[in-house]
Amino acid sequence: MPTTDTQLDVRLRTRTGTTAAQALRAAGRIPANLFGHGVGATALDIDAKSFDAMLHGAGTNALLTITIEGGDRDTVLVREVQRDPITRRVLHADLQRVRASEEIEASLPVVAMGVPTGVKNDGGVLDVVLHAIDVRGPANALPEQLEVPVDKLGVHDKILAGDLKLPRGLSLVTAADLVVMTVEPSKVAQQAAEDEVTLAEQAAEAAALETAAEPIEGEPGQADAAEGDARASAEEKG
Repeated sequence: MPTTDTQLDVRLRTRTGTTAAQALRAAGRIPANLFGHGVGATALDIDAKSFDAMLHGAGTNALLTITIEGGDRDTVLVREVQRDPITRRVLHADLQRVRASEEIEASLPVVAMGVPTGVKNDGGVLDVVLHAIDVRGPANALPEQLEVPVDKLGVHDKILAGDLKLPRGLSLVTAADLVVMTVEPSKVAQQAAEDEVTLAEQAAEAAALETAAEPIEGEPGQADAAEGDARASAEEKG
């Protein structure tokens, strides 16, 4: 991914704390911190509209070139974005200094591409278990997202993290045996299958009880009864 020259309005932040942060947001700016390369965290503030537009356009894995108040240029990566849980407005951002070819760990969003066979033909449901995976590689090799073809997935099929095809230069950090996506039966189909199993179990149980209730030829009780009947018959004749 090429480095992006941004038009972000980035300034040094002289006041910190909750009250100062609220005042910045009211003025249309976002409090942020810049860290990395052994330099202590630098408090910044960024134009909110420009930053939000950048996130929508380039994504969080885009490399940004910023200049702080006419000073030195920094290549940075957006490391964390905090949003209001209701309005989704950006509240705070963390930026990390990186070199374009520097190896870093990052989280890649996972996006399903296509419609699984198990969904289209068998009424299944695609379940995305992991919405992002962790990778390691050069900062300038990070894509905005990882697109995963799911067309061939049938019901009960799954894609593990180790099955994903990563761009050249990236290696997987997430455990390879973790399930990323799977196609599950619909709730209706699942309930029908469970009902079939229940009916089969009930039928088997009823058959077992019926078999147990039938007399078995040659049982001791039957022999004793037969002997008693014969003795009684002989006495009556005598």
